Amino acid sequence: MTHPKGTEAGPSEDRDAEGAPGAPGTPATGLTSSQVAERIARGEVNDVPVRSSRSTADIVRANVFTRFNAIIGVLFLIILVVGPIQDGLFGFVIIANTGIGIIQELRAKRTLDSLAVIGESRPTVRRDGAKVGIPTGEIVLGELVELAPGDKCPVDGEVTEADGLEIDESLLTGEADPVVKQPGDRILSGSFVVAGSGAFTATKVGKEAYAAQLAEEASRFTLVHSELRSGISQILKYITWMMVPAAIGLVLSQLVVQKHDVSEAIRRMVAGIVPMVPEGLVLLTSVAFAIGVVRLGRKHCLVQELPAIEGLARVDTVCLDKTGTLTEGGMDVRELRPLGQPEPDDRAPYERVLAALGASDQHPNASLRAIADAYPSERGAGLRLTATLPFSSARKYSGATFVDDGASESQGRSWLLGAPDVLLAAGEEALAEVADLDAQGLRVLLLAEARTDLGLDDPRIAEDAKPAALLVLEQRLRPDASETLAYFAEQDVRAKVISGDNAVSVGAVAGELGLPGADSPVDARKLPDDEEERGRAIEDGAVFGRVTPQQKRDMVGSLQSRGRHVAMTGDGVNDVLALKDADIGVSMGSGSEATKAVAQIVLLNNSFATLPSVVAEGRRVIGNIERVANLFLTKTVYSVLLALLVILWQVPYPFLPRHLTLLSSLTIGIPAFFLALAPNKERAKPHFVRRVMRYAIPAGLVAGTATFCSYLFARSQYGGAEALSAETSAATLTLFLIAMWVLAIIARPYTWWRIGLVLTMGVAFVVVLVTPFLQEFFALKLVGTTVPWTAVGISVVAGVALEFVWRLVGRKFPA
Repeated sequence: MTHPKGTEAGPSEDRDAEGAPGAPGTPATGLTSSQVAERIARGEVNDVPVRSSRSTADIVRANVFTRFNAIIGVLFLIILVVGPIQDGLFGFVIIANTGIGIIQELRAKRTLDSLAVIGESRPTVRRDGAKVGIPTGEIVLGELVELAPGDKCPVDGEVTEADGLEIDESLLTGEADPVVKQPGDRILSGSFVVAGSGAFTATKVGKEAYAAQLAEEASRFTLVHSELRSGISQILKYITWMMVPAAIGLVLSQLVVQKHDVSEAIRRMVAGIVPMVPEGLVLLTSVAFAIGVVRLGRKHCLVQELPAIEGLARVDTVCLDKTGTLTEGGMDVRELRPLGQPEPDDRAPYERVLAALGASDQHPNASLRAIADAYPSERGAGLRLTATLPFSSARKYSGATFVDDGASESQGRSWLLGAPDVLLAAGEEALAEVADLDAQGLRVLLLAEARTDLGLDDPRIAEDAKPAALLVLEQRLRPDASETLAYFAEQDVRAKVISGDNAVSVGAVAGELGLPGADSPVDARKLPDDEEERGRAIEDGAVFGRVTPQQKRDMVGSLQSRGRHVAMTGDGVNDVLALKDADIGVSMGSGSEATKAVAQIVLLNNSFATLPSVVAEGRRVIGNIERVANLFLTKTVYSVLLALLVILWQVPYPFLPRHLTLLSSLTIGIPAFFLALAPNKERAKPHFVRRVMRYAIPAGLVAGTATFCSYLFARSQYGGAEALSAETSAATLTLFLIAMWVLAIIARPYTWWRIGLVLTMGVAFVVVLVTPFLQEFFALKLVGTTVPWTAVGISVVAGVALEFVWRLVGRKFPA
């Protein structure tokens, strides 16, 4: 095959007489401790850091240097110049909010970093003749690195040992077919082993290695595409466009029309502009995500990409790999059934072969481990291994050739062990027996004798294999799998089991766990060729067997093309391609390094039961952000409307910055913080912007119109030097009551703490109105009874309108 341009991994210069990178004399024992120390001293070490989160500097920069912090910062500096300091309270609120954001993200960073250490890849290398696991960052040039199925190649190198070694480079090159590697072949970092085993000598490490950043990028705290974030960014973009003309219009109206002095005009302009900025919404989104990471971290769930919390909450289809997800990794041998030979004593020759097969693979899969446990290597004494064929998900079988001690290699016998429906021809009598066992949820392997005139890697070797015996294995079901599947069913999330095992067997296991539709398993080999028909079959089916790795990937893509948000769980190399293409990839902590590298979420405790917690956390984040977004954007809408009405009516702007800071804190900022962190089990829904704006716009229009009417009425009632202060107080009372009504609507359904939250905000405003010091500080004083009670009446009418809008929106745009 060809490698991408510029990725040649040729040997580097020979630096030592022995064990040099790429040198023919590199011993099988690996480097010595002194050689490792010399290379480290020369800087020839794989020093590309694998970080699970952004650096502290990045977090501070991301929270401080934002577009809206810049806008608010400039307005704050202006107020510091024109005074008084009370009108600059919004600046201190922004400083506090930014500090909270930084602290929460630093907490999330510490959680991610500690979890990353637990789940960190530790390749096996040979040093001083011994095998040792070391962190990826400690590999040096010339290191002898061992490879086993599922291992991800951490650096570039040259193969020195190969035993049926097959490498998948699809994540690097896009080529789906595994590549058979022989000694002397090059290996690229970022590729992974799908079959066989071997070892390679590191020829390029650190930043020189091809795809050196792959592992770093795969496990780094990232802010990838998120509907929530992109929706908020879209809203903020529109607000930015409105702010400049509004600011110019307000200044001109206050200077030219109202004849205010420059300082007063600027204060009123700042008062009109600041509330347009929903700065707290951006903060709360980051805080909610960060707290979600911390909460999930306590459950040993590593979220490698932050918006994955949101993504899993939007998922409506979960594709599950059976082995390692619904079942535990281990299996037990239940029975050995010779074919065509009824005598019990006839099992002995096959048990001997199975014992030799179990001992032949240095990196056995779950099936071979069960065989090795049931048939110890001593029972295979006298059989000498001459050739092996490691198990491959694509082939569905493994093989080995043995020779009796003292016999020549020409007298060897080849054996295959794998899927009966792959190794047996259609119509074979044994298939009926296999089907009966599969229906019981048992796993069945066929031991068959193969032709010796063909190499084990010859595709034709399985065609004329002679069936010898059936090996029946029992799988260990995860005790929590049934409850987890039930949870997904309750939450209207469709679960689909996609496995490489026999479809009937997989269906039996899924049925035992209570999965709906498990009684109609589908053999993936019989899926229709027509794309539309195949898509419908995948959409309707619940259990699929005999699925190849490429088919898993295609099935995920088919579901996505039909509008599904797909999560894929798995732990083996055969799941990697599907995990990478799925909207959300979930890997078990005990899974292969390749699966953990491409997954967005890693369940370090290997518990499938953790998934509901991740889904629930995502729903809490999204549901609550949508809830509080209504508060922030309602404020934005009524602020824009008030600015426009002031310009058109040519009246003084009714508020000073301190008034709106008080209102925003009591009706939005403080309550939103608690609401954003509250439990929420509502299923995430698409079209975030449309869903939020369909209530925020009419609610903001009602609030702005009612407030301006109250303000105009107050202007008609008051006169004299103190008139503006009395008019502002009436308008502030009106806007507070309406904003509290919006808060009361958004806080539903009520719980004791939500009722307490709303009442506390109301009491806080009353305290401001009745406390002389606070009255003076906030320039608020209600004058007379007519105007204040009229303001209350206008607020009640506006509240009724808000209730009507809420119900109308709910009927016209149902959830």
